[in-house]
Amino acid sequence: MKKSNQTALVAATIAAGLMAGASSASSAAAQCGRASWYALHSRTASGERMNPSALTAAHRTLPFGTKLRVTNKNNGRSVVVRINDRGPFVKGRMLDLSRGAAGELGFIGSGHTAVCMARV
Repeated sequence: MKKSNQTALVAATIAAGLMAGASSASSAAAQCGRASWYALHSRTASGERMNPSALTAAHRTLPFGTKLRVTNKNNGRSVVVRINDRGPFVKGRMLDLSRGAAGELGFIGSGHTAVCMARV
């Protein structure tokens, strides 16, 4: 894909996510669902470089910078993460957490787990 087309696609995705985030932000006040983790070394949708050790996450619609308390329903561990990316793009998942956040929650080995999230 050409650089200008890719840049336009990223900008459109970010704009759509921000508009959708404004309308669905309150619905993420206390939600439960599935989360997975990822550890890339590329740029996130917010433009910052992905740091797998940081406590960050990807959400489809919440505004960048939103902080969430994420609790692993299987073991009760929780962590506060900051939204800095878009995703997950797998049906049935509501969050993609950084490897660091997944480690804190104790689900690196399984790859995904049941979580509840609430805005902080």
